[in-house]
Amino acid sequence: MKLWDVFLGIMSAIGGNVDIGQLVFTIQGGAKFGYLLMWVVVVATVGITIYAEMSGRVAVVLKKPAFVLVRERLGPRMGLALLVASTLVNVLTCTAEVGGIGVVMQLLFGGENRVVMVAGTLALLCAIGFMKFDSLDRMFGILGLGLVVYCVAAVAGSPDWSKLAAGFVPHLPDTTRMPGLDVYAYFVVALFSAILMPYEVDFYSSGAIEEKWTIKDLPSNFMNGVVGFSLGGILTVALIMVGAQAYFGSGIAPHLLGTAATPIAATLGHHALVIALVGMLFAIAGAAAETALTNAYTVTQFFGRPWGKDKKWREAPVFHGTWLGSIALGLVVSLGGAKPLDVVQYSVIFAVVVLPFNYYPIVRVANDRELMGEHVNKPLIRWAGWIFLALLTAAAIAAVPLMLVTHNGEG
Repeated sequence: MKLWDVFLGIMSAIGGNVDIGQLVFTIQGGAKFGYLLMWVVVVATVGITIYAEMSGRVAVVLKKPAFVLVRERLGPRMGLALLVASTLVNVLTCTAEVGGIGVVMQLLFGGENRVVMVAGTLALLCAIGFMKFDSLDRMFGILGLGLVVYCVAAVAGSPDWSKLAAGFVPHLPDTTRMPGLDVYAYFVVALFSAILMPYEVDFYSSGAIEEKWTIKDLPSNFMNGVVGFSLGGILTVALIMVGAQAYFGSGIAPHLLGTAATPIAATLGHHALVIALVGMLFAIAGAAAETALTNAYTVTQFFGRPWGKDKKWREAPVFHGTWLGSIALGLVVSLGGAKPLDVVQYSVIFAVVVLPFNYYPIVRVANDRELMGEHVNKPLIRWAGWIFLALLTAAAIAAVPLMLVTHNGEG
């Protein structure tokens, strides 16, 4: 097993778990409910770890990424419907990330928001266009680790450890100090969805094939899932802690990306703030790259067209045109005035609606002994996969009604 291989999981985890939505959404959750949402992070992190490992294992054994399984198991009609829905969700997410790149670059360097957004997006396009896949995921994985500063800030903020521990056990909010049960349910569903976003496994399984993993790399696949996504879960816990320590009980409802960074400056100082902002920038840019590339993977895999990040443009024109078009569309919409945090709220809620359809084929194939042979799911993983699929289905049913009733969590 190569240590460098783990950065595929780290990029997937940081870009998936700790993108622009998580950076502010978790701060909002901590501000509204203190440590009460910690249990959701644990449950969802276990879920994404299981599904990512399964999707990577299937990709290695069968040489089939996740969306090929979607077409085979759901059929062309339902598969096409899911492709359209997933593509729209990814475009929304990519739009939010592109807008977030502009916000963070403005915080780091100053200047007019649209100018720095265009500059940052052009740099991202160059990185995707000219860097090899393994170099790309390692760059975002390493530089995104600046977000570890939030773990330091969370501990330095002198948390109430007993209340923190209690947050890992599900219980209802105290409505005398917190929003009502409907808002709590909205945050539970949305946080669960944000950690289990479908583009994560589509990107992860395609990446395993991009990096030409073989059966000998299955230990790397396991470590990617466990280490990479566990790190994402730890960072998410730290973000909730920072939000709770900075804003809970203050009456402040943090709605801007800058409010996710302010507590770092107050707790650890200016230098730590710069590190946090650099980590934010590469986490958000990594998520933009993931969602754009995922659109390219899913479209070309569904229609059986040539695909691969390291293929030349003339060899895979649809693939390269799709990721380029996804980012370009995101830039156009962001320049038109779309607020990244508003966009990402809709993308997270709409994503949870399609989650069960994305994950069902993975569970079915990974449980199939005839296809997987000795690499079939063990009994514990088999049951865990079905249990999480049931949880995802329940979240999918509740997501849109909760969004409408709570006005996107505002109550």
